[in-house]
Amino acid sequence: MPDVYSPLLNQLIEAFQCLPGVGSKSAQRMAFHLLDKDREAGGRLAATLERAVRSIRNCERCRMLTEEPICRFCGSDKRDATQLCVVETPADLLAIEQSGAYRGAYFVLMGHLSPIDGIGPAELGLPLLERRFSSERFAEIVLATSVTVEGDATAHLVAALAHKHGLKASRIAYGVPVGGELEYIDGGTLARALSGRREIEASSGEGGR
Repeated sequence: MPDVYSPLLNQLIEAFQCLPGVGSKSAQRMAFHLLDKDREAGGRLAATLERAVRSIRNCERCRMLTEEPICRFCGSDKRDATQLCVVETPADLLAIEQSGAYRGAYFVLMGHLSPIDGIGPAELGLPLLERRFSSERFAEIVLATSVTVEGDATAHLVAALAHKHGLKASRIAYGVPVGGELEYIDGGTLARALSGRREIEASSGEGGR
C-alpha cells in the first residue's frame, strides 16, 4: 500500500480486500466513497457488520446462516418434510428458494469436498446429515451441488450415505451447465433442473437399498 495513505486508511483498504473479487483498486474506491461521500452509511455498515459477525451462526438442523438456533426454513410447518435438498452454500439455498420449484427441507454443506484444502466429511457436517437420515422420514434426498468435479464428488458421497439408510437420492441435472455454480444460474433454469432431476443409483459395494 502506498506510504501516502495514513496507517488507518491503509488498514481500511486492506480490510475491504478480504471480500471475494475485491482487489486493491476496488478496495480504495470503497474506502474513499465511504469516507468522502457517505460516512453515515459507513457507520451503519460497521455497526451491522459487527452485530452480524457476533450473532449469526449455523442452524442446528440444516447449517443455514441464522441468528436463531433453528432457521426459518427448519422452523416452518408449511414445508414438505419428506424431501431434503442438499446444497453447497447459503447462496445456493436462496437461489433454489427463489426459483419457486422446491418447498421441502434443506441441508447446507457450507462447501464441497476438497482434500487439498482440508475439507472432508466432518467439515461439511456430514455426521449431522447422517443423523438426520436416520432420525427423519425422508422420501427423497435431492442433491443440488454444483456441476463441477468437486460438486460431483460431494454428491456421490452424500448419495452413498443416503443409500446406506435406504433413502432415494436424486441429482439435479437438466439445464445446469457443466462447471456451473448454482447461485449464478437463473431461476427458470433452476426450476427445470429441479423438475428434471435424476435418481442416483446405489453402486455395488455400498450398503444400498
